[in-house]
Amino acid sequence: MGERRGVSRRKFLAGVSTAAALVALDGCSGSTSSGAGGGPGSTVEDVPTSIPRLAGQRPDLGQAEGTHLIPEIDHIVVVMQENHSYDSYFGMLGRGDGFTLDDQGKPTASNPDEAGHQVRAFHMASTCQGDTVTQNWNSSHLQWNDGAMDGFVRTSKAAAMGYWDGSDIPFYYGLAQTFPVCDRWFASTLGQTYPNRRFLMCGSALGSIDTIGQSDLPVPKNGTIVESLNRNGISWRDYNHPLPTLLLFPSVFKVNADKCPPIDQFFTDAAAGNLPAVSFVESDGTTSSEEAPQDISMGEAFTARVVNAVMQSPNWAKTVLVFCYDEHGGYYDHVPPPSAVPPDDIAPILTVHPGEHLTGQPALLPGDYARYGFRVPAVVVSPYARPDHVSHVVRDHTSILSLIEHTYNLPALTNRDGTADNLLDCLDLSGAPTFLTPPTLPAPKNTTGVLLCTPGAS
Repeated sequence: MGERRGVSRRKFLAGVSTAAALVALDGCSGSTSSGAGGGPGSTVEDVPTSIPRLAGQRPDLGQAEGTHLIPEIDHIVVVMQENHSYDSYFGMLGRGDGFTLDDQGKPTASNPDEAGHQVRAFHMASTCQGDTVTQNWNSSHLQWNDGAMDGFVRTSKAAAMGYWDGSDIPFYYGLAQTFPVCDRWFASTLGQTYPNRRFLMCGSALGSIDTIGQSDLPVPKNGTIVESLNRNGISWRDYNHPLPTLLLFPSVFKVNADKCPPIDQFFTDAAAGNLPAVSFVESDGTTSSEEAPQDISMGEAFTARVVNAVMQSPNWAKTVLVFCYDEHGGYYDHVPPPSAVPPDDIAPILTVHPGEHLTGQPALLPGDYARYGFRVPAVVVSPYARPDHVSHVVRDHTSILSLIEHTYNLPALTNRDGTADNLLDCLDLSGAPTFLTPPTLPAPKNTTGVLLCTPGAS
């Protein structure tokens, strides 16, 4: 793969110079770090934008850490599902950069199998998935293949080219056709769930590359986002069923277990108007996370319940809900992941764990964190959402951190979230919110909670 490991001194110093120059320029102009949040008489330009920051640097250096900079946003809700690429779900959406279609309206995308035969993208027969798709470190790098994007079938078999459309996931299509869809949202790294969810919580994978519990990872130098929130008295919860993502940081979870209630508490809090400033809302990883070989209709039904609970909550008027996926799950996407700002100087721990399947490779392939993972579906839901908006801004999961940091003037945890876009292009905070009265969205395909097909049979 030949990717560079770590952060070169030249690249780091260039980043320092750029960030310092932009901050200085901003200080002179007073245009983007003023902390104004688009209140009466304000304009979109008053809203804090994503000025590149280094780890430890606040969005607004002139105001104290923890200052509420965007008064239109009191609640940020994060719903991260699992293991689907943008094309596998939104390739047929008709908005954003999806499949190229032939004259019969079918995708032209294909990938070669081991024998060199091209396997074209095809509509999945049901909402259930097979169990051949894989997204481990080696598979992901082989799928990427230096940007050729031609290794999906060779690593995940024909199922990699399967996709679903609005007949299978009607709620998701209604959501993405109503609210801003982000067609350049990439996973944070070419790997599995755990490293990507570590990026969500602390802006770094900390050397991890797979979904295997590791006790030898370094402690995040600047902590996790929940520790930043705690330090500034900003409320948060990690609602879960049954395992919170915060468990990836055992020492942090140990002292914050009371802030990780069961998922039912989320629906109670939403109905009562008691949502915290930041909510992580997590599905059941065994039945409704949408990871293969689950019936994806169960996950869509879960997400629909969460989104509808938020839209009907007394908190809705000042809420931003971010819906996305942790990684691509081995499914095809046609957009090569671009290079990314390395979060820190921690290199991937390229150690093979007992029983780890390496897709026919004798060892782990080289790589680093200077490249994003594959595109994933992402939608930004809010009363202030821009109607008919498709965001083409390149971003990853650390954009969620950036949004939280720009809302509450919190320092960047790493260089990755410091340079991440803050999602505000998806919102119009300059006037009356378009979706103050929540829109009516299509019902999910599964309205009964009973499996619609047999998991493992695609």
